[in-house]
Amino acid sequence: MGESQIDAIHILTLVGSVALLMYGMKVMSEGLQKMAGSKLRKVLGTMTTNRVAGVLTGAMITTAIQSSTATTVMTVSFVSAGLLTLAQAISVVMGANIGTTATAWIMVLAGGNFNMLGVVYAAIIVAIFLIYTKKNTNLGEFIIGLAFMLLGLTTLKTNAVDMNLASNETIMGFFSATCHWGYGSYFLFLLIGGLLTCAVQSSAAIMAITMTLCSTGVMPIDMGIALVMGENIGTTITSNVVALSASTQARRAAMAHLVFNLFGVLWVLCVFKFFVGAICAAWDVPFTPGEVAGEVSATSLNAILATFHTAFNVCNVCILIWFVKPMEKLVCSIIKPKDGMDADDEVSRLTFIGSGVLSTAELSILEAKKEINVFVDRCVKMYGMTQTLLHTNKGDEFNKLFSRIEKYESITDNLEVEICAYLSKVSEGRLSVESKLEIQHMMRVCDELESIGDSCYNLARTMSRKRKNSPHDFTDKQYEHIHNMMSLTEEAIEQMAVVIEQGEHRYVDLNKNYNTEHEINNYRSQLKEQNIVDINNKLYDYQTGVFYMDIISECEKLGDYIINVIEASGIREKKASAF
Repeated sequence: MGESQIDAIHILTLVGSVALLMYGMKVMSEGLQKMAGSKLRKVLGTMTTNRVAGVLTGAMITTAIQSSTATTVMTVSFVSAGLLTLAQAISVVMGANIGTTATAWIMVLAGGNFNMLGVVYAAIIVAIFLIYTKKNTNLGEFIIGLAFMLLGLTTLKTNAVDMNLASNETIMGFFSATCHWGYGSYFLFLLIGGLLTCAVQSSAAIMAITMTLCSTGVMPIDMGIALVMGENIGTTITSNVVALSASTQARRAAMAHLVFNLFGVLWVLCVFKFFVGAICAAWDVPFTPGEVAGEVSATSLNAILATFHTAFNVCNVCILIWFVKPMEKLVCSIIKPKDGMDADDEVSRLTFIGSGVLSTAELSILEAKKEINVFVDRCVKMYGMTQTLLHTNKGDEFNKLFSRIEKYESITDNLEVEICAYLSKVSEGRLSVESKLEIQHMMRVCDELESIGDSCYNLARTMSRKRKNSPHDFTDKQYEHIHNMMSLTEEAIEQMAVVIEQGEHRYVDLNKNYNTEHEINNYRSQLKEQNIVDINNKLYDYQTGVFYMDIISECEKLGDYIINVIEASGIREKKASAF
């Protein structure tokens, strides 16, 4: 038989079918997230109470969105945000590796003898009807994404048959020359699988190509399995690259993903031939290392690859789930905090938004929410610094604390700009109406939180000017009034933090917040009138009175900003009972 010819059409069809597969998975994932985005966010945030729950959560989410990369990158982000501990993140990553095996089984179905084109075209008709009639646009997007994915797989399979790679002397010569080196061959194909997955950024696409090569009799099944192991390592690179700009804990979570897969590859290599032989025997397929199977159906060969992928990850989880704590210690010893990084440096960085997953817009909203919670914490902490500054008498301590407040003011400015810029990018994705409205509320909250930071800085500046320009200290009565006002403002800002953190409930009791705001306003008005009387009675000079009222008035403004944050968040007051 002569050498088969591979022309440009075959090459274009191959590349196009892989691209269609990747695009279909992306559209399908986004459609699903818009249908159940808020539920998925809630699951990711709550169902990690123990290691088993974490594994199940990771497996369930990855199976649903068909992307282990998205799950692991989000997990890295949640660790940065403090939503997950490192131990919880490790268990979620383990589950994500199990969930990603569902993709291979979909390919087994698409690669069988069943004609998928009929299903594909029927699905496209239904999807277009749903999208254009706007009956259920999100479901339509999910269905058309699934149709594109199946069309890509079907085209890939048909094109591989047309190319007749088994008769191509160049390709067969490569496999003949490289498939009989024993473990040297396994390491070579493991490396190729890892590099290809890093380049394409889609283990599903490389898995499809691997199945095509094995099912057409071009590649021995054990070399295909070596490629699959390489894909498992290659897919960990994405989360590690994303984590480079994140916090130390986030980089540790990404490293745990790599350690998990490396460990799995190492122990499987130790029993490789036995492991592969057992799986082939389960499908009643003879196994000879380095040799292409004889008269074996394409479906059976694909099923062997999918079975290995599932067995590999399930066995790995069953082994390592008992060693989460040792894994945590190992990655902590590998990834150490950056030299010279103090607490302030940590809070000045956008840890998890810097690793945003814009391809999964619905789930990215949770990352922004957690960043806003961090923003709120920074504001609370900054206000606490201004209270401390009021009674800091030593010059060096005062200057150091004032510089710290000044730095925090710069941090709040950057937080507003970067969070809003991130939310703008997220809003460009395909989102539900509810999610778009939520993004608008979040951007308004960021603007008001930045105003709180400015107000805290103005308080500190007033104290600094008073220290430099006034020879007289506040009277005991003035200090008492300032303490009372600051206590009311502290109560208001703490209530705001609680309300924002409970934002998922959407309806909360805001009476306490509004009552505190009214108390602040009334107290400011009372002190303003009393200040004029006290100056006229020569209890203190006019300049001291100006500094005193500047602090009181700024606290009142701060109270206004706090209420603005609550109103901007879109959280509504709980309705009174009818009884």
